[in-house]
Amino acid sequence: MRTPDLSPRATGGLVKTAVAHPRLLQAVKTAVAVAIAWKLAPLMPGVANDYPYYAPLGVIVASFPTLMGSIKNAMQTLAGLVIGIALAAAVIIFSEPSVLTVSLVVGIGMLFGGIRQLGAGREYVPIAGLFVLIVGGPNADGYSIGYVSQMTLGIVVGLAVNLLVAPPLRVTAAVKELSRLRSALGLHLGSVADALEASWPPEEGEWSKQGATLASTSTAVRRALAEADESRRINPRARIRPHDLSTDYDDLAALENATFYVRDLTDVLAGAAWGTPVPVELPAALRPALSAAVRATATLVNEWDTGEPSLDTLRAAEDAAAAMTQAIHEHRDLGAEAIVAASAAALDVTRMLAALSPGITRDVPAKA
Repeated sequence: MRTPDLSPRATGGLVKTAVAHPRLLQAVKTAVAVAIAWKLAPLMPGVANDYPYYAPLGVIVASFPTLMGSIKNAMQTLAGLVIGIALAAAVIIFSEPSVLTVSLVVGIGMLFGGIRQLGAGREYVPIAGLFVLIVGGPNADGYSIGYVSQMTLGIVVGLAVNLLVAPPLRVTAAVKELSRLRSALGLHLGSVADALEASWPPEEGEWSKQGATLASTSTAVRRALAEADESRRINPRARIRPHDLSTDYDDLAALENATFYVRDLTDVLAGAAWGTPVPVELPAALRPALSAAVRATATLVNEWDTGEPSLDTLRAAEDAAAAMTQAIHEHRDLGAEAIVAASAAALDVTRMLAALSPGITRDVPAKA
């Protein structure tokens, strides 16, 4: 059994990693903001100080993973509260709370929930209306003022803490997700090359099922990049740590294209090996050249993931793809039906390299 390293240096590193974790940091900041709001709530003037418990709720509303998200969520929530209170006010002015009017306010509030622009505020429309009529009761006007005032106080405190204490910047997480996609693509291509070099037909392995994994990873990367983009808006840390996300979006587009081609390549090989999804023929004479092209592409993607791609490796992959095309030409006597699968696979590899080349060429380290 391995003994854990409890040295001060190792322990300090673990603590630093834990504190830097976005979720933990956000939890600590929210807890601090709630404490501040709870202390400030009784100091609110007028009837507002009768409802201090809404200030911590406002903090939670404003505690979002990104600054822009926090502001958007807070404004939508306040809009939902105001609409709900207005519905309740209409009942109080023209009628009085009853089973019918309370139900009507909740029903209309639910209809407002269909307005997408309200976002998070959609849920607060019926809640605010219900609270004003039932909890506020005869003091509905004072309750409404206190409700909105204390929520606003909590939102302001939450936004201030979020802005002043390490405002979240999600660029690192997005870069890691992009690296994960490169790594998954390189691993998948290597597995395909292994299958081509194995006894034919190969045993069904993970390589034949990785298409869905690549697609889900690609979706996660796009989501992470969107969050990173939003986290940079009005964030002062973005000026201290500049990062051009446009190149990451370009790389994602290239990897998504490559993922599409590798999924098509996998289908071709599965059809040649086991007759599914479409039975095709892949002559033994062409498998070594295809394996070499796929292996060279896998090496290229893996190098790119390390941050030190090489033009020599790129040229080697392009040469291997060209050699595959040449091998098909040399074996055209096998007949069109025999080489159609190999031609499709060669085209997939060629298009994969065409998609990846711009990003790889850009990232080749400059010579000293």
